[in-house]
Amino acid sequence: MISILIAAAAALFVSILLTPYLIRVFSRQGFGQEIREEGPQGHKAKRGTPTMGGVAILVAMWAGYLAAHLYNRFSTPQGREPSASGLLVLLLTSGLGLVGFLDDFIKIRKQRNLGLNKTAKLVGQFVATIAFAILATRFPDSRGLTPASVNLSFVRDIAVVSFGIIGFIVFCYAAVSAWSNAVNFTDGLDGLAGGSSAMVLATYTVVCFWQFRYDCKTLVLAGCYEVRDPLDLAVIAAAAMGGCLGFLWWNAAPAKIFMGDTGSLALGGLVAGLSITTRTELLMIVIGGLFVVEMMSVVMQIAIFRATRRRIFRMAPFHHHFELAGWAETTVIIRFWLLAGVCCMFGLGLFYSEWLTASGG
Repeated sequence: MISILIAAAAALFVSILLTPYLIRVFSRQGFGQEIREEGPQGHKAKRGTPTMGGVAILVAMWAGYLAAHLYNRFSTPQGREPSASGLLVLLLTSGLGLVGFLDDFIKIRKQRNLGLNKTAKLVGQFVATIAFAILATRFPDSRGLTPASVNLSFVRDIAVVSFGIIGFIVFCYAAVSAWSNAVNFTDGLDGLAGGSSAMVLATYTVVCFWQFRYDCKTLVLAGCYEVRDPLDLAVIAAAAMGGCLGFLWWNAAPAKIFMGDTGSLALGGLVAGLSITTRTELLMIVIGGLFVVEMMSVVMQIAIFRATRRRIFRMAPFHHHFELAGWAETTVIIRFWLLAGVCCMFGLGLFYSEWLTASGG
């Protein structure tokens, strides 16, 4: 528990101090955000706001994780080394962050709202995800558990739904691509993606710690969990949550910096990686319900427009629909945060109720 608190506190400290430094540096370099011409008119005033702030979240996440392990090394007799599961999730997150950084950098250099083309972005996501998926089926521990399972999962593996190695790689790519794009779509208002991500990561900190408390490795108990490194995953979730909260201090409306694709793609990769390594892929759909709604609004808008030449929303993603309906930006943000919080609480409730059922409680 102490290592989780240290990870969150260290990441919060690094993020809240590093972000204003990035604001100054990026402002001097002219790394300002370009705004969509067809977007809400109120957003035009945001043109030139520094972007690529996701760098602060990534650095803070790594700092929090390393601080927690530094504490473990000196506070416990045997220490706890970084785990295979933890490092794979961190590398997946950093790989997606690099893709987002390149996308942001091209937007800035070419002074347009389009960075990497779709093919280049998909290739970047593909490389990061394939490396994660292949390595996640290796490195078994003493029980033979690997960082990820080839079975589909809700709160535990669903044994009757097995992908096989090839199918699992395809599934990982679909999950990482979907979640990274979902968070990216949500990142359209000041603080919306950062605050929502912090809630999701706080929820996963609890989930991972609960799995650690009731790990089948240490308990012979009905309802225990077979997850390779749940405590290390809790440390990562807590560190990323701290990074998001520190960044949110400067990203809240009116934002002084945007996370850009650097942050949104990285956070999407992180939640996908956590869901896969904790065996909760379907539960993540509930916990990250706001991201799902945002992505589905874009899918529905495109599909219905192509079929009928009519738009179901004033503008997609969904949050822009309410802006164009006359809601103030801060009103949209706070209400969507409430929606994200409800999804997180409902998901945590499902997780706990399943444990009560499985343990006979």
